[in-house]
Amino acid sequence: MRTISSVLVCALTAAWAGGASAQEIDWKKVDEALGRTAAVSGDVHRYGFPRTDLQVTLDGVTIRPTLALGGWAAFKPMHGGAMVMGDLVLLETEINPVMAKLIENGLEVTAVHNHVLRSSPLPFYMHIGGHGDPVKLATAIRTALAESKTPLTPPAPPATPPAIDLDTAQLDQIIGVKGQANGGVYQFAVPRRDPVTENGMQLTPPGPTGVATAIGFQPTGGGKAAITGDFVLTGEEVNPVIKALRENGIEVTAVHSHMLTEQPRLIFMHFWANDDAVKLAKGLRAALDKTASAKS
Repeated sequence: MRTISSVLVCALTAAWAGGASAQEIDWKKVDEALGRTAAVSGDVHRYGFPRTDLQVTLDGVTIRPTLALGGWAAFKPMHGGAMVMGDLVLLETEINPVMAKLIENGLEVTAVHNHVLRSSPLPFYMHIGGHGDPVKLATAIRTALAESKTPLTPPAPPATPPAIDLDTAQLDQIIGVKGQANGGVYQFAVPRRDPVTENGMQLTPPGPTGVATAIGFQPTGGGKAAITGDFVLTGEEVNPVIKALRENGIEVTAVHSHMLTEQPRLIFMHFWANDDAVKLAKGLRAALDKTASAKS
């Protein structure tokens, strides 16, 4: 979930430092182009495109959209407009039609891959990026999504939020950051200690811009949870984290890049397990300890 298009870094870094502020962008027009309102964090406006139309099952677990089916696009002001980065959740037959519209309208495709294994159906994930006029970028994304069956109208919130039948205080303590409930999933975003930049611009806040380790716990009964997400790693961290996850009964399901020109170079590692939630949290913490992740 997470890139912008390649430009001349050295020439533009200084200009971007004094770039457009969030106040200079008419976010209402961006909202209208995408047909939904954003979650705002700092100067980042992030829009969700959950695949609520899909019934994806994996190892007997029906995956909630907020666990692994939450497409998104994040807009961050930059000089003369905005950068956008995102991750679209697509079925195999939707990949090429959506890609064609993205390219036709000036957006970049920076990765296409799986995040999970064995699921039915098997979703794919298309990472995108671009920079320019935010309304045009938003219009291009919506035009591309219209080539898929992604719901273009945001889902109505449930009358009662799904319960999180887990000891969330203990999970917070183990993981080392405060989680939050979202659509029946308890989510964590663990930032790295080192700043991440794309074409000379720091990607902050790290969670909304897709460069924090993302972990989701979906309760499956009896204190158990299905977990998935992705670790954000530098190259030398990859194999120590693989070993730590596997030693703790957590399956590694994908290892790949999401972006093209970020610094430091990042590798994203996806994982899956369905077991005692506290046990899995300890395994995840063991893996986080192999990384330069911040711990509050």
